[in-house]
Amino acid sequence: MYIIGIDIGTTHSKAGLFDLNGRHIRTASRKTPTHHHEQGYAYYDPEEIWSLIASALQEITADIPAEQIRSIGIASMAESGLMVDRSSGKAKSHFMPWFDSCSQPQADRIKQETDLVERFSLSGLHIGFKHGLAKILWLKEHQPQSLENAVWLSASGYMLYRLTGQFASDYSLAARTLAFRIDTLEWDEPWIRHFGLDPALFPPAYPAGEKMGDTTAAIQSLGIAPQTPVTIAGHDHVAAALSVGAVTPEIVYDSMGTAETMVGTMAPKSLGQREYDAGLSFGIHIARGQMFWMGGNASSGGSVEWLRGLLADEQLTYEHLLQLLAAVSPEPTGLLYYPYLTGSGAPLPQSTVKGSMIGLRKEHGKGEWLKGVLEGTAYQLQMIREEAEGISGQAIDALVVVGGGTRNPHWLQVKSDVLKVSLTVPDIEEASLLGAALASGIGAGIYADAQSAAGVVQSAVAKRVEPNDAHHERYRQLYEHGYKKLQTPLRTFFQDIAALK
Repeated sequence: MYIIGIDIGTTHSKAGLFDLNGRHIRTASRKTPTHHHEQGYAYYDPEEIWSLIASALQEITADIPAEQIRSIGIASMAESGLMVDRSSGKAKSHFMPWFDSCSQPQADRIKQETDLVERFSLSGLHIGFKHGLAKILWLKEHQPQSLENAVWLSASGYMLYRLTGQFASDYSLAARTLAFRIDTLEWDEPWIRHFGLDPALFPPAYPAGEKMGDTTAAIQSLGIAPQTPVTIAGHDHVAAALSVGAVTPEIVYDSMGTAETMVGTMAPKSLGQREYDAGLSFGIHIARGQMFWMGGNASSGGSVEWLRGLLADEQLTYEHLLQLLAAVSPEPTGLLYYPYLTGSGAPLPQSTVKGSMIGLRKEHGKGEWLKGVLEGTAYQLQMIREEAEGISGQAIDALVVVGGGTRNPHWLQVKSDVLKVSLTVPDIEEASLLGAALASGIGAGIYADAQSAAGVVQSAVAKRVEPNDAHHERYRQLYEHGYKKLQTPLRTFFQDIAALK
């Protein structure tokens, strides 16, 4: 018997087949194609995304009897979404990706029409252009016909509809619209109406891992039998918590990809000024009765990819990148890189701040540049860690680390040295994909709850990384007296520059 996970990501979308003990059988990956409209915004094509997932499902089920597939779970990037016609199910807009800033004016309007701390206490979010409400208001202004008889679906919600014909969201993705209350677990209808929107634009919301539909006969060609249970596992980083066992406050994990996110579990609590000032976001965990805290850097691995493209006429191969890093001294470079290529997130969210590199000298070569970028992303993670410890009241002395960035041993060592934490890299190739599959098993009754689902995974440890104390002391000085101390003047400078435009 098998379970399937689907993960719709910013750069790749995947389907994975696992047995009931969480053992990986096979994965099919497809590049998520980003298009650029003549009006200047980026988008995904809904039919193209569905076709990619459909072909991936066909690939992983090729020689598996359809009746042996017990359930399907779907995770996705958090804020990306689209409008779908309620009657026909056809897309009425492009997929609006989370990273496109066309909705910045709408986000600015939202900020002006609410008390920021009060809105945060209800939503768990700091208002920004990536959230669904800002994107819906952009559609209302630029493509008003797309809102007629429509429902806003996340990427996971759209895949659920294509598989089952049902409209739904889980709590974690519903909250990323900025129109859902995490204290009462319902859509905030007065707030929605305040912007002239119909609350019917939003689908029913359920706990992640609850069965939200059964597959239709129309998808038998994908190798899946009708009436197979399907669930939304939610925000990809939260879904990954199941695969690494991060369903209690004692285990904190770091997902290293294009974006990097540190995620932890906490008991439910009211959010106020202290939590707001921490710059973290909060939401409903996939483990029932728990919340999560989350702090992210949108340009972590993205900074590495950006630099790979700049340092050669053709993008550096990953092997060449590792060779350059291996040739650099293991000592700290002394460079201070601020990884704000798309603005900064936690713990000091600010869209106007820009990426910066301070401390360059003529003797610095490509390897030092690359290592400086790795160090900057680690400094940023340390800022997040400090705030998370203050909110949770629990020291973070170790991290479980997953994602594509774990293939870079130099990055892992820098991270361990800067934070002075032990890193454990589990032998899990696709954490969000496995988490989505395990969540579907909860919905199908295979596992009793999140703890039981997480408990079936017996992953080996691929590697452990321990900090170098001498390097940490030097990094600590650079962080305290450089990276952290320069945050305020750096942000003030870019605010002043932005005001000149």
